[in-house]
Amino acid sequence: MINDNEVKATKSPFAMRPNEEKVYDGKAGYSSVNQAVFMVDQGYVNELHFEMLEIISDFEFITSRQIYQLLQLKGIEIKDQNKVNARLENLIKARAIVKYYFKSDEGNGIYRIYCLDKAGKYLLNSREIRCDWVQTNNTKPVHLIKKRLAGNQTIIAYKMKAKYFKNYVIDPVLMAKRQNIRFKVSGGVVTLSKDGRNTNLMFEAVRREPGWEEKLITKAQLYSEFYEYYNMRDSGFDGVPQLVFLGEDDTHLVEIFKLLVKNGILFKDCTPLYTTDLRQLDETLEKSLISFSYNETKGKYVMEIYQSDLLAPVDDNEPDDDIDVEV
Repeated sequence: MINDNEVKATKSPFAMRPNEEKVYDGKAGYSSVNQAVFMVDQGYVNELHFEMLEIISDFEFITSRQIYQLLQLKGIEIKDQNKVNARLENLIKARAIVKYYFKSDEGNGIYRIYCLDKAGKYLLNSREIRCDWVQTNNTKPVHLIKKRLAGNQTIIAYKMKAKYFKNYVIDPVLMAKRQNIRFKVSGGVVTLSKDGRNTNLMFEAVRREPGWEEKLITKAQLYSEFYEYYNMRDSGFDGVPQLVFLGEDDTHLVEIFKLLVKNGILFKDCTPLYTTDLRQLDETLEKSLISFSYNETKGKYVMEIYQSDLLAPVDDNEPDDDIDVEV
């Protein structure tokens, strides 16, 4: 498998494309539990397949590369990603999972996305493994799936590269108390721990789907309300969590920042940070987090690397490439 730092991408695979849609790429017909049980009885579906099923269930939508990385992180030896792909095909034949790809005006996507099918849920339940999957999960639109994929990549990056990584939650639920609205953190939460102090990073994945600006404002207002009325242990947090907007690229981060400023959206006791999909692919996470600060000399906001003692220190001898932002 190609390591993260060897990926030569100039555009995130999880960025939105023009007129993008999801295409079913599985087996024709309905999910058959009998077929799945037969394949288990015959040994075509074994313990490794169950490990993969559990990963797919936990992350809802996931690529084969992400599955391979998570298997490695669990200490499960598997030769290469081709072996993972072959076992995924076995699960598709068993009707335990389904496969999709994306197509757009730019052509077909180069990767496949996997999620559970009905037989997969029954197989997991047979091992007393909790599975909250329902059939309507698979009807989610492209932008929601890509938010999940971007969040997966971020969680995996921290598991692989963050010295102080402690744990993660894939889809935590927060409460906007005044409106009594429950909402999910679309990119998940990563907890870092150093010297007995926990820091929770909440990643809100933002994609450029049609109408994304209005949707972001609405979601940001819910976050604002969460912070305004936050009390210790709300949503299981020991302290005020750090909000991080996960965008498609640096230009997108500027757009997100300007939207928040122009709409006067503030987060009590929290100054949001920013990151992009491709920043998770760097060899380390030293320069993955971005902040915006007002530069008195330039009379503008600038984008700069956010330094934290929870991440490897940025090389002081290497100048940062500040980006001017007109607000």
